This record gives sequence, structure tokens and C-alpha cells, in this order.
Amino acid sequence: MGMRALFGLLLAAGLTLAASVAHAHPHVWITATSELVYAPDGSITGVRHAWTFDDMFSAYAVQGLESKTKGAYTPEELGPLAQTNVESLKEYAYFTFARADGKKERFNEPVDYFLDYKDTVLTLHFTLPLKNPVKPKQLVLEVFDRSYFIDFQMAKDNPVKLVGAPVGCQMKLDRPSDGSATAQKLNEQTFLNGENSNFGMMFANKITVDCP
Repeated sequence: MGMRALFGLLLAAGLTLAASVAHAHPHVWITATSELVYAPDGSITGVRHAWTFDDMFSAYAVQGLESKTKGAYTPEELGPLAQTNVESLKEYAYFTFARADGKKERFNEPVDYFLDYKDTVLTLHFTLPLKNPVKPKQLVLEVFDRSYFIDFQMAKDNPVKLVGAPVGCQMKLDRPSDGSATAQKLNEQTFLNGENSNFGMMFANKITVDCP
């Protein structure tokens, strides 16, 4: 089951969501950190994400899961759910979009993925390898959901790291403005009709890395 379908069941169950909220976007909130991973030759090889889900989504996602310790889940116990999540991300291009010197780059399927559960919230960890490692002067990486079903916010502390980047590379993070207020004015049918299918682009987290 994909993340959207899973959260759709949560809405259908009517769990603590007021009607006014249930009919507005976004429905899922993610706090993210990202690492851009470089090879010894200075080429970027991929992106390592850690996405922490909001309390409500986390609570529903683990509902019914068996665990040895009540209220606690090991990565092994969360393994099938992690696999389901990463498989469902493919349809949405992993909400991760990269351009190297203006050219669109593509990713292979996620590797090294797992879920952990801490302080009542789930965090999904996974690495997206680039199909073709590149050594651009400028790399632009954007993380967002085009439909704004999911709201991505980069973490306040250490949101982005460059791992093994060449000396002299400079990173800049452009955070989006809060789109929730605007989204509240648009009803669910507006999004379903596709009139705002790219609404989320207005609220993309944009990472720019310039290298000498």
C-alpha cells in the first residue's frame, strides 16, 4: 500500500481530523534531512534522505504491527513497511528532482532503506543512487510533492550535508514559504481535478551546490 493510500484510509477512519482540515492540503507532513554523497573523484553519486513523518501518520502506519516490546518497533519489525514505502515512492519520482548544469538527472531505485521509530514518530531512511554519477559545476536538487499532498520541510538543524564533496564546493538551501494557508483556500476537488497538479512546485526545498 502506498503512502497516499495508507493516509487515505486514515482520513476515511476519521481519526481526530476536523472536517476543515481533512478537506485541505497537505495531508502528510515530513521533516527531512538530506546528504549529497560524492565519490573520491569528485562526482556526485547519490542522495541520502531521512524523512520523519508527523505523529498522526506514524501512529496509523504502525497500527496493527506486531512487536516484542509494546510501543516500540525495531528496524527489522518495520522492514516490510519500509519496503512498501520505498516501492510506492517510485510512482512519484521519490519526490526528488535533480539537475546537473541544467540537465535533468535520473535516479536508480532506493538502496539501504529502513524505518526507525523513536519518540512516537517514524523516520524513513533511504539512498537514491544517480543512474550516472556526474561532476557538475552546479547541482540543483529539489524535494517536494507536485500535488502538495505531502508537505516537506527541511529540518531546522543540519538540514543538508555534503559528504565527500570536493574542496571549494558551496551549498545553499532555499526554503519554501508556508503554503498551508494558500492551500487551505483550495478544496479537495480542485486538486483532484488536476487544476493544481503542480501546486507543490511553489513550495519546493531547493538545494544548490556550486563547485569550482
